[in-house]
Amino acid sequence: MNNSVSNTARLLWAGLRALLVLTVVTGVIYPLAVTGVAQALFNDKANGSEIKADGKVVGSSLIGQSYNLPLKKGQETPEPDLKWFQGRPQNGLGTNSVNTRYKLILSGATNRSGDNKDLIDWVTAAKAAVVKDNSVGGYTVKPSDVPADAVTSSGSGLDPDISPDYADIQVHRVAEKNGRSVAQVQKLVDEHTDGRTLGFIGEPRVNVLELNIALKELVAKS
Repeated sequence: MNNSVSNTARLLWAGLRALLVLTVVTGVIYPLAVTGVAQALFNDKANGSEIKADGKVVGSSLIGQSYNLPLKKGQETPEPDLKWFQGRPQNGLGTNSVNTRYKLILSGATNRSGDNKDLIDWVTAAKAAVVKDNSVGGYTVKPSDVPADAVTSSGSGLDPDISPDYADIQVHRVAEKNGRSVAQVQKLVDEHTDGRTLGFIGEPRVNVLELNIALKELVAKS
């Protein structure tokens, strides 16, 4: 009997010690080590890839933003603010109907097939809008000039980047709206165009938020 109690106590004590050791190692030491390495070697990425302007955090380089005018009375969908470069459409995001107490960032794809009527209508309308909005005095955008990312949303709906082609067709409109030369605005696009990751992964891209911050700084100089 005494041996049985003694063995049970010894096993419980061994289990408790193992629990304490594993708790310290996996619950304290390991998280601290990973956090320390991340902060030391990947500080920017570990903290959300924040983008700052005027000393304030204005967004993340990983999450796209909308650049729209305030809603007018009776409007359900805001109009784009055409003095800024515009990102990709966000058709897949839907609306927050679950918890309306907070303004949530929603993520999601359209989940529409290539022959879906809604998707076809969205793409057709988006292409027409891109042609209309970016055709300004002395510069006309043809439907064949409109790249795919200008009329389709990404899988998450939060793509922060656009293709250089989409940025280029917006240059004349942005220059006109902000009273700047086409050469000045085109230079901004060229400076904010990133190539393929490691030279072969993905496609060249332009981060819209970073580009618009540079545009704001350019406009503020005069």
